[in-house]
Amino acid sequence: MSLTTANDAASAASTSPPSSLTPAAVVAIGLAGLAVAMGIGRFSFTPLLPLMQHDAGVSLAQASWLATANYVGYLAGALVCIVSAPAPTRIIQWGLAAIALVTAAMGVTHHLWLWIGLRFLAGAASAYVLVGVSAWAMPILARGEKAAWSGRLFSGVGVGILVAGMVGLAAGLLAWRSQATWIVLGAMAAMVTAVIWRLVDDGRPAGAAAAPTRTPLDRHALIGAASYGCFGYGYIIPATFLPALARDVIADPAVFGWVWPVFGAAGALSTVLAARLMPALSPRRVWVYAKLVLAVGVLAPVVATTLPVLLFAAVCVGGTFMVITMAGIEETRRLGGAQAPRLMALYTATFAAGQIAGPLTVGAFGGGLVVPGLLAAAALVASCVALSLPHRPGSAT
Repeated sequence: MSLTTANDAASAASTSPPSSLTPAAVVAIGLAGLAVAMGIGRFSFTPLLPLMQHDAGVSLAQASWLATANYVGYLAGALVCIVSAPAPTRIIQWGLAAIALVTAAMGVTHHLWLWIGLRFLAGAASAYVLVGVSAWAMPILARGEKAAWSGRLFSGVGVGILVAGMVGLAAGLLAWRSQATWIVLGAMAAMVTAVIWRLVDDGRPAGAAAAPTRTPLDRHALIGAASYGCFGYGYIIPATFLPALARDVIADPAVFGWVWPVFGAAGALSTVLAARLMPALSPRRVWVYAKLVLAVGVLAPVVATTLPVLLFAAVCVGGTFMVITMAGIEETRRLGGAQAPRLMALYTATFAAGQIAGPLTVGAFGGGLVVPGLLAAAALVASCVALSLPHRPGSAT
């Protein structure tokens, strides 16, 4: 079974009014929104952490608190989407505006608790935009028989990480302070938000579909949600600490600063390649294979922390985490049916819960990454086993 099916497209076309935007325009708008939401709102802290350690004296323990605040915010945002099911266009617009504001605000304060609050708000807004873009763009692409373009859409996350990483690299080379770098990223987010604000409205269907009846989610959908939580737990440790580990190996920002751009480039390319090279595989099969590669990337820094190993880990983790995200969203559409947005929000919530557990595990082991890395890899492998069990959508729980 392919990642996207003709039945999905036909179903979407029969239940929703047409959009005034072409599929190519929808991909471009969604890509830009995801780049801001995830590259800046979610992951910009990672490439800026070495700068904050250098000029703001941020410790690894404080870094864990800041990272966890963002993950808790991401969880809170996902839970709001589960409970209230807000309009996709509105949460895209206001979520992006909030990300621009709170990112720039990181550069005008030195207080840890204010930073924690700002990172919480950035995480919540990022969840809104991810859920909103997915719920807004995927049906339009399906109606236009371009559902296979989802790989291009979700490459926006990798593009955002790449851009944020390049900004962090430039900041290190040009000796910018971390506060100035935060303001630059906030300004970039504001510019993108201003450009796509009205365009998102142009893509909104002319009529509103009836709200779906809320029925219990399929047991296999819940298993998928739990496995998605293991994914969040498994990938977050390298996704948070790879640049800091690289800085410990080589102090030159012209060298260690490339780890995060490599991570982002792998993420951007992987979704497009997955959509093109693996059309015969089901979303769940893609999910399992990508998770196994992710587990290898998680284990790599446990074995050695040389720069080549860290770059290898960046490729493995960066090259799989968005493929898994894309496959997971396709699974929510297949298993959730009319309740796909609700299931998508549930997946996002379990993912966020897994992310919260990651830094807390690092803190529980005194800042060491060996045991947390082993636990993360074990969780990924265990979830692969669960996903590989025979499943049949539509059965009652």
